[in-house]
Amino acid sequence: MNSISPNLNIMIKAAEKASKVLIRDFGELENLQVSKKGPKDFVTSSDKKVERIIIEELSKSKKKFSFLTEENGKMENEDKENIWIIDPIDGTNNFLHGIPHFSISIGLKTNNEIVAGVILDPIKKELFFAEKNNGAYFNNHRIRVSKKNNLDDCLFASNSLGIKAKDLSTRNLGSAALDMAYVGSGRFDGYFQNDLCIWDIAAGIIIVKEAGGNVIDLDLSIIENIKIRASSNAIYEKMLKKLNNF
Repeated sequence: MNSISPNLNIMIKAAEKASKVLIRDFGELENLQVSKKGPKDFVTSSDKKVERIIIEELSKSKKKFSFLTEENGKMENEDKENIWIIDPIDGTNNFLHGIPHFSISIGLKTNNEIVAGVILDPIKKELFFAEKNNGAYFNNHRIRVSKKNNLDDCLFASNSLGIKAKDLSTRNLGSAALDMAYVGSGRFDGYFQNDLCIWDIAAGIIIVKEAGGNVIDLDLSIIENIKIRASSNAIYEKMLKKLNNF
């Protein structure tokens, strides 16, 4: 593995530190399922705790960088060209119901390009990361997108609307960040979804690209209502043809 940059290093450290809170809170959820108040307020508080830890950790090294987060929105600092994009729990609904499929996602946008990304699945202890021109990795092993050529052999990720819309073999697992990470590691052959937010997919964009895949051109200044299409180069055009009305 090539040595990683200081920026990527602090992103990984921040995600790992925040994940300890998430693992502990996830363990507590079982007790809350039966309480009158229910787990929703608890999850909101987990979201905020995790986000706060990540912001604190990243700010220690890069005091001037700006932030764009799911909970707090835009937080502009002196450096507006370098922006940390954070989703503290991507897959909140899974988390809420005690389903162990969610992630922490941190992307770094520099001069309107995603240059580094980290996606950490704390329950499965799976860490995906990438940075520009340095490859994509899963738990320190290099990853590549799938080599399949035939759409009939492929498995795609989407949400329920995508599944209804298209005759492709598709799964809806409920975490956009992990869907992107899975495309990067070849578990999924492609991913398509509409109406996403930038923090859902920022880290995944660079992971798919550095794993040799293709991601639809996005205007990264847009925060919401984003349409994502990602796959290997081998099936990208074929997938788009199937999705022309979606």
